[in-house]
Amino acid sequence: MPLVAMKDMLAHAHAHGYAVGAFDVVSLDFLEGVMAAAEETRAPVIVSLAESHFEHFDFELLMPAVEAAAKRARIPVAIHLDHGTGLETLVRAIRLGCNGVMIDASNAPFEENVRRTREAVEMAHGCGIPVEGELGYVPGVEGADAELHPGEMRYTTVEEAKEYVAETGVDFLAVSVGTVHGRMKGEPDLDLDRLAAINEALGIPLVIHGGTGLAQAQYEGLIARGVTKINYYTALADAAGRQIAANEAGGARPAGYAERTRGVAEAVAREAARMIRLWGGADRAGEVLAAAAPWREVEHLIIYNVEGLDEEGTRAMMQRGRRVLGAIPGVRRVFIGEAVQEGAGYRYVWLVRFCHPAVIDSYRDHPAHVVFADTEFRPVAGGRISIDYMALPVDADRQAEGADETAASPAPSE
Repeated sequence: MPLVAMKDMLAHAHAHGYAVGAFDVVSLDFLEGVMAAAEETRAPVIVSLAESHFEHFDFELLMPAVEAAAKRARIPVAIHLDHGTGLETLVRAIRLGCNGVMIDASNAPFEENVRRTREAVEMAHGCGIPVEGELGYVPGVEGADAELHPGEMRYTTVEEAKEYVAETGVDFLAVSVGTVHGRMKGEPDLDLDRLAAINEALGIPLVIHGGTGLAQAQYEGLIARGVTKINYYTALADAAGRQIAANEAGGARPAGYAERTRGVAEAVAREAARMIRLWGGADRAGEVLAAAAPWREVEHLIIYNVEGLDEEGTRAMMQRGRRVLGAIPGVRRVFIGEAVQEGAGYRYVWLVRFCHPAVIDSYRDHPAHVVFADTEFRPVAGGRISIDYMALPVDADRQAEGADETAASPAPSE
């Protein structure tokens, strides 16, 4: 199950002087292309889904495909929410399977950016999830995504970067040093001295947004100065567009959807593989798999009996609990049920899926859980057993067969 901890993945890249590609996907063709490129190059990869692209796809429908692709991969994968604008979106992304999130308050005044980022970090760290923040502003110029980032360039300063990281606790910092969202106009002018000073002051993985359109020497200069994650979308969109245009031009009759989109995944894969090699990630998969913790979820199991409530009251209590507990950050799913067999020792069950072992503690202490457990559940469920189960790693052969096994790992809980 090569879905791995994103913080460990980027720590390895930071320590070994290369950058991981964070490729924004907007369709299954993009997803298939990015995964094929990473497999071909034997490289770690970040599959990124941007809130600014949600108009192009249904987030809740695409995320299961992204998660399935990551879990069946033989290279290390992380799943990242890009340009999240608020806490609600971040919580939703974690529930759907992202194991890295970005909070983008870069267009707000510094104090508000700090406040919103700190709030995001407190929530996400309670779920075991690393956070990327942004300081400075990377505008759009032309091409895909440009219109989503209006305004003027605002460079990141060393002094503000030090204060921002210290005040927020972010794990990664997106900086503005001269790149733009979309396509460049003219020769890019990167402030590498500024980047070097930021890197020396912070010592954490740095992120470049607007990775399209730079020369090889410029990429090398960024990576040598601490850039560990490069966001990349416009060139992938352009490659897909060229393939569609070629398909339309090459047919003797008007092409339908399937004919128009034939080869798009392969075009995306070629461009992504080219950049992976250029950024130094090729043939690093084995190293990262050895260094990065596998991303392992937890099943919080409670089996119990109820006293003092009739069947209607019991089911109403369980339904309220599912709504309340399902909204807690880090909870991915709440299953409620009752025994099939008559006379079972325990009649009812809660099965609450946590995205990470860190949620065991944050869930237990969350005010919504405390109120529900103390006022509605514990008073009527005196006889209960509670255990937390962590998923076992699945070896590559069994993973390919779709095996799914779990093992007990008791921990403090309900």
